[in-house]
Amino acid sequence: MPHGLHIRLPKNFVLEERLERYAGAIEPNPYAWCGMWAWACAPVGSPAFREVRLDLGCGRGSFTVEMARREPDVLFIGMDAEPICIAYAAQAGCESGLPNVLFVPGTAMRIKEMFAPGELACIYLNFPTPFPRKKDSHKRLVNFERLMDYRVVLAPDGEVRLRTDSQPLFDFALTQVPIAGYELGWSSRDARAERPDDPTSEYEVKLGGRGARVCAYVATPGPAPVNPMQTAEVSLAAYIPQDLASFDGYAPHGMEATIQNLRNRAAKKNGDWADGITL
Repeated sequence: MPHGLHIRLPKNFVLEERLERYAGAIEPNPYAWCGMWAWACAPVGSPAFREVRLDLGCGRGSFTVEMARREPDVLFIGMDAEPICIAYAAQAGCESGLPNVLFVPGTAMRIKEMFAPGELACIYLNFPTPFPRKKDSHKRLVNFERLMDYRVVLAPDGEVRLRTDSQPLFDFALTQVPIAGYELGWSSRDARAERPDDPTSEYEVKLGGRGARVCAYVATPGPAPVNPMQTAEVSLAAYIPQDLASFDGYAPHGMEATIQNLRNRAAKKNGDWADGITL
């Protein structure tokens, strides 16, 4: 689920009823289809889907559905750990009428149980929760540990596609790419400007209204690393630039207080800008 996504529930919203109503777009037991997604999910009488792609942390599913609309011969699977997100995403899937999109409950921690080696052509990481504090860094979807898991289920030419409004998370994510043996194919600190026709979501539109820019990369697994180890600083405070002007009007999610503290220190000229900042 994209970070900061607070869904305002309509009056009389009943989660169980919603999940039942849109059950046609939900696979409740994704572990049963490991290695079989492309042909098992194809409409009766149709050939297997050309490839399978995963939108990890799909939120309300608008990105997943739009991608499915654009590429009808590809199966798009949206995954989220939040049942409310799955309910809304499944509604979008059902209302689209598209046969090549479905949604599953789950997390990245069990991705190797849901998909067979080489089964996925692409994994989308759209606005993952940054978890800025050091103690929570292991939860990030862009950690080298997660990237190592992704490379198991990705095809040899498969891709990981990251989009985030958090510049500190993006800079941290770039350090993880070589540690996990990936090759960076494309990266941008203003992805919407460079690729304006890429699908968007309600969340990204909302961010744009606040002045956020989207950072993005596309990475492909290269030769597998031997005994990969974390060598990067994991606290996102370390990736905040000394020039805070880039954060005028917008601060990355979860780092608002830290950036304000840095501004206060700079204003008071009280020692080094980064002294004592721990997350």
